[in-house]
Amino acid sequence: MGKILMSLVDNLGMTRVYFWLKFVTVVAVVLLVFTAGGGYLEPLSASGEAVVATGYRFDFDHVKKGPWLNAKAALLVNYENGEVLFARNADKVRSIASISKLVTAMVVLDRNIDMNRVETITKEDARRSSRSRLRVGSKLALHDLLDATLASSDNRAARALARAVAGNCEEFAKLMNAKVLEMGLEHTSFYEPTGLDARNVSSAHEVARILHYAYDYELIAKITSGKQHPVQFANLKYRTGRLPNTNRLLWSRYNVEAGKTGFIQAADYCVTSIVRNKQGERLTLVLLGVPGDRLRFKEAGRLLKWGFNQVQ
Repeated sequence: MGKILMSLVDNLGMTRVYFWLKFVTVVAVVLLVFTAGGGYLEPLSASGEAVVATGYRFDFDHVKKGPWLNAKAALLVNYENGEVLFARNADKVRSIASISKLVTAMVVLDRNIDMNRVETITKEDARRSSRSRLRVGSKLALHDLLDATLASSDNRAARALARAVAGNCEEFAKLMNAKVLEMGLEHTSFYEPTGLDARNVSSAHEVARILHYAYDYELIAKITSGKQHPVQFANLKYRTGRLPNTNRLLWSRYNVEAGKTGFIQAADYCVTSIVRNKQGERLTLVLLGVPGDRLRFKEAGRLLKWGFNQVQ
């Protein structure tokens, strides 16, 4: 071995030998991590360190029958170990409405832009935007727009964020789809940042994975687990507002640690949440295609109650 190394030094020089030895070492470490993790590499944070999180991949080997639910698709996962407790049409691709905004938020935060920067709500933001508390001409900091996007599911706020990051919604959608590829999702794609376009699609399985990734963003978890958020209008001095969260599970017996709701006619009513009970156990819930606003939370409560009984 020593003669081989001396020969390399003579032929390539010490600098090149050091480079190739370092390269081989790095490759060996990466392969070791990949093999040890069952063929799965943990994602990296912005600092380059491995993100410690549970359940980017799920175990479907022990799915139980569970309760009957009035939903087109559903998934319930034990967050602690990735075991799927309940699944219905989990891999069927469906429109996911405003659940899309979880990816919108991740893309915004990935760009590391100044969240104190102020943007104005434009007529284009407001066009066919459904209901909103943000009037045309309102000026808000990006962090307030993020609150409005995630908590109140405000479409105008989501469009303003997309414009601030990428110039327009079309270019921003490209960033969303790049993020999807980064997360290894095969059945999720986006055409715009709000979820109003029925072509924003995913599956219950991949929505759960999206939520797990989003949960690793401290700010997303904080916003989506809060019942309401104050916002400051920069062009209206002393004028503040409070935006309620659309996720009614926040008022249930459980602690919601992250989540998002959604609705358009093509998707019906949807909800996804990571929920903790008093014993500290966590479940990831996804319901898609529920034919009623209140019904989705009723069905969510039934499924969660059943699920926590299983893990206990």
